[in-house]
Amino acid sequence: MTDLASSYLEEIRRQLRGHKRMAESAMSQLEDKDFFTLIDPESNSIAMLVKHIAGNARSRFTDFLTADGEKPDRFRDREFEISTTTSRSDVMNWWEEGWSIIFGTLDSLKPEDVARTVTIRQEPHTVLQAVNRALAHYAQHIGQIVFLAKHLKSSEWKTLSIPRGKSEDYKTANPKGVARGTYEPRA
Repeated sequence: MTDLASSYLEEIRRQLRGHKRMAESAMSQLEDKDFFTLIDPESNSIAMLVKHIAGNARSRFTDFLTADGEKPDRFRDREFEISTTTSRSDVMNWWEEGWSIIFGTLDSLKPEDVARTVTIRQEPHTVLQAVNRALAHYAQHIGQIVFLAKHLKSSEWKTLSIPRGKSEDYKTANPKGVARGTYEPRA
């Protein structure tokens, strides 16, 4: 069971690093103003999504094994409020701080911790359940970040995976599907 738990922790870190990298690749294509664009009155901006992910990460992963994942000093609704003085640099600082907490906690976990019980909003979860919950939550919001970035860049968007209409080229260039990462078109 220890080998499986070890593999799980390695895989969850790999997946989270991949999601982080995907969002960063999307955000790197944006102008500063794009971070604060709302596509309609009920939507979230990229800055709001980043602030929310960072707030959630701080709450969930600080004192992960010993304190409830919903910290009393977290005010979730404020994570969706952005000041007019907020800069892209502020947003990226929130981003890095949140991920630093996540990876610091994950790196501290031992295989035997995976079956331990932690609480989120006073509900018991195994560490495995809590981490999977976070992965799903962050993946959802990172998908929103990518969608917004792609929408805002429109025809200037640089794809983060295989470009539309190039799947067959990719299969020919990579018949075993070994390579991961950025798609390189054939010359």
